Amino acid sequence: MSEQEIKEMKFNIENTSNRSPRLSTVIMVEKFIKDYSGEYKKTELFHKLPKKTMWGTFNVILEYLWNNNKIGIDKNDYIVYIWNPELAQKFINRKRY
Repeated sequence: MSEQEIKEMKFNIENTSNRSPRLSTVIMVEKFIKDYSGEYKKTELFHKLPKKTMWGTFNVILEYLWNNNKIGIDKNDYIVYIWNPELAQKFINRKRY
């Protein structure tokens, strides 16, 4: 199964091209996932968010976080926050030859 097929299956992105989330909404979802990493599956996470958002917008945000390596999905379909800014900073600051 290709990465695109996995993305379409996990995030239901086929009909989300007309959704443009606000930055504050993206930050809210990212912070919630970070705080509750690995505790909720996609639908549970959607219903537990502190502020309501549209399902399509939520899927666009998940796709964005996935594409930027900030979230992953474990074998039981729980959404996990995987972004490590300290490690990213090491790569940014490394010497290039």
